[in-house]
Amino acid sequence: MILSGISLRNFKSHINATLNFSENLNYIVGGNGEGKTTVLEAAYYLCTTKSFNSKDSEAVNFNKQEFEIIGKFNHLTEDNIRIYFSLSDNRKYYFQNDKLISRNSQIIGKYPVVVLTPSDHQITQGSPAERRKFVDSIISQASANYLNILLDYNRIIKQRSVVLARLKENYTKQALLELEAWTEKLIENGNELISYRKKFIIEFNNYIKNSYKKIVGDVELPEISYSCNVGEENNFNENFKRILIEKRDEEIRRNTNLVGPHKDDFIFTINGINLKTYGSQGQHKTFQSALKFAEFFYLKNITGKTPIFLLDDVFGELDAYRAGKISKYLKEVGQAFITLTDFADFSFLSKEENDLIIRLEKGKITYA
Repeated sequence: MILSGISLRNFKSHINATLNFSENLNYIVGGNGEGKTTVLEAAYYLCTTKSFNSKDSEAVNFNKQEFEIIGKFNHLTEDNIRIYFSLSDNRKYYFQNDKLISRNSQIIGKYPVVVLTPSDHQITQGSPAERRKFVDSIISQASANYLNILLDYNRIIKQRSVVLARLKENYTKQALLELEAWTEKLIENGNELISYRKKFIIEFNNYIKNSYKKIVGDVELPEISYSCNVGEENNFNENFKRILIEKRDEEIRRNTNLVGPHKDDFIFTINGINLKTYGSQGQHKTFQSALKFAEFFYLKNITGKTPIFLLDDVFGELDAYRAGKISKYLKEVGQAFITLTDFADFSFLSKEENDLIIRLEKGKITYA
């Protein structure tokens, strides 16, 4: 899948800009505040209907009331995408080949995308929620069924929270029956999510090991394990139900859902050592990069589409050796978009004939 070009209107710092892209590597170069990350953000909008780092209202240029993003994807067919957001209405419209798309879930996975940014340190160093978000994002792009189950599960969690709050205020038989009904749904959907995640981790470990090896060789062996809070027994339903019964009074008292896949974690290790607890900064950054390359090749193989690969200011945080390895690895990706403050400062990056340097300076766009 190729993103051949983007047009931006009133989108952050870009008042009226059109960019054309190479089918290979696109180095987007410029100083701070020139809108390099904004170009990647626009590409992410086209793929997912949303930004990876800001709200829709924050993406409108100062003193403007709307923004528009237009892009063209080429795969087996050509898709023209238009996104329009009105600040006054606080409403966003997504058009695919002039047809209004009513649900975001219709687009997720249609144009698979992988983004690597400095904030991805949260995946390996942050809370379990960051790792769940990462895993859920990959599986959701690969499986529409998983995305629908996840959306249903999140709705169940919200509804169950409402009933827990009601029980805390007034413990009635009717409210208790409602809780039991939502608990049954929680168990049913939760087990489906757990099953998907366990299968995914088994498959994904092969990808992370291969990607990590490309960057640092055989000296370190990475692995991901799934920490499921309802246990590892074969009979998930009974175990799930038992723990929920044990936790019911505490859930009512604290007015929160304490058990289920929304509380799970994914453990990253290198040579059997917990990365979050004992990993060096270099190991964390390498693992984060390897995760994204693994995501790219996983989605490519599962979906049959080449994802859009976005790398925002990542080379500045890596030593020259690992940055050089990642630069070389990018040659296996195909089309990618890489932001750099100054291309001349990164001598380890190689530009081949079909690669493109896009310079942004004072609102002007030049190509080399």
